[in-house]
Amino acid sequence: MDSKKIIIALVLFVLAFSSCSDFLDVQSEGNPTTTSYFKNDQQAIDAITALYKPLHRETSYGRDLFWEQGAACDIVWGRTRGFPTLATFAYTGDESPLNNNFTLFYENIAYSNWVIQELLKKQKSTTLSSIETRSLGEAYFMRGMSHFVMAYRYGTNEQGAPFVRYEDFPSGYDNSIPPQQASVVDNYKYIIEDMDKAITYLPKFEAYADEDKGRAHQAAAVAYKAKVYAYWATWDETQWKNVIDMVNSLETNYGRALAPTFAEVFSSDFSKFWNSEYIWSIPSDGGANGGGSEFPGVVLENKGWGIFNGWGQNKPSYDIYEEMLKDGVGNDRLKRSILEYNQEFEFWGTTRKFYSTSDIEAGFMINKYMDPFKYANASEAGYVNTSGDWPTARINFPLIRFAEMLLFRAEAYLMTNQADKAKKDIDAVRQRSNLALLDHTPTMADLYHERRCELAFEFTDHLFDLKRWNRSSNATIKALANKELNSHPRVRKYANRANPESIFEIADYQDYKIKNPYQDYMMVFPYPAVQVTKSNGKLTQNKGYQ
Repeated sequence: MDSKKIIIALVLFVLAFSSCSDFLDVQSEGNPTTTSYFKNDQQAIDAITALYKPLHRETSYGRDLFWEQGAACDIVWGRTRGFPTLATFAYTGDESPLNNNFTLFYENIAYSNWVIQELLKKQKSTTLSSIETRSLGEAYFMRGMSHFVMAYRYGTNEQGAPFVRYEDFPSGYDNSIPPQQASVVDNYKYIIEDMDKAITYLPKFEAYADEDKGRAHQAAAVAYKAKVYAYWATWDETQWKNVIDMVNSLETNYGRALAPTFAEVFSSDFSKFWNSEYIWSIPSDGGANGGGSEFPGVVLENKGWGIFNGWGQNKPSYDIYEEMLKDGVGNDRLKRSILEYNQEFEFWGTTRKFYSTSDIEAGFMINKYMDPFKYANASEAGYVNTSGDWPTARINFPLIRFAEMLLFRAEAYLMTNQADKAKKDIDAVRQRSNLALLDHTPTMADLYHERRCELAFEFTDHLFDLKRWNRSSNATIKALANKELNSHPRVRKYANRANPESIFEIADYQDYKIKNPYQDYMMVFPYPAVQVTKSNGKLTQNKGYQ
């Protein structure tokens, strides 16, 4: 939907089972009262609004899903947190970001289940309206997306994640505890089925009027299928063919392509929000009624040099800066992704030179999401939220974009001995950022570099890339992943932090310094202890965490 509408109109629609107990609680959820819903199109719209809202929360894509990236080497925490175990591979499962997101996404699966159940029930007795048909597609999409987030984070080939479909109960869901799937492959099969159903009921993106842009659409479902198949390939390498097929479809059937420039993807210009690279995002805004993802303000310098209440909570490491620097000093992608000392940038209508005096020192700041902050009086002008306590900013915050799809296809080509085709995809991504084309046949080392640099500081889950690569049959990327997983991030330490031209030294990051050696079982997180206890034996804790 129109970014202004999706972020202003997301008032939580309290679904009929709002009094349900925890997802895996052995107590009955009771019988929700549903007879008053889905009597008209507006009720269908309201129900679907409730499924989108969790994506905008601080708990998920506003901030908390990103904390776990501290266990890789691309970001460091700007401020000490109460859950260092997320960054040191000492997972307990009870860290608040893990526990809260487990609840959030399983609740969204339950809400999606209910919408699907009720609309399918109505479909048996009458023809659904076009809005209700679209809503059914959106519910399938959101169930599949939420299920995917839980499946790959908690499921392995030896033990899957809990999941149930309400529509599989002829007399209605009996409120039983969702069964733990035998393997994550079983989860992936369900997700693919949901995305296929979504494609059946959803329109193409181009069919949406401006006020509905931002809703789920066919190409977004195809992109999630590509990502599911790529993760499935960890356990079954024949799935790489499906990745290639899905990305081919995005090009040929849905017209997806790279935006003309790297900067356009992160533009604060509404006219650039829906460029050819867009696939799935959280449309975000500023001003008095701004909403969306608060991540742009979360990564802004703490207190924003006395101008705006940035939080300074995630910062680039020297390691990712060094990796990007391999493409040349001051290259376009590096400058647009990372601010370093003495680099000029626009902030609140003035040109500044970067320095950082806030909190734990890193020497860098994420620059990808800074475009909305360049305007004079950016909050009053509607580009940045007037409330620094919810620092959203006008940007079409990407969750999946076509560059990621090209890099998945390049990976699939490399894993199926088609390096010549992989070179074409990698070169396309590099050329768009004015980087030199590869002068050699690519290997998985090139894929590692390109994916790490192109998608840095996005919610594409670099940490899980490392974890799945650590299990790869390709020795090159397995070694690169293992090295990063077992490294501790480095930063720049400046003699005078308030001087943009200060001298510096490369040093170890000062927080969460003791990191456990990475082991294969750490590919997934442990389930929250309370969920295991409440399941009354229905949920088995993941291997290595018992």
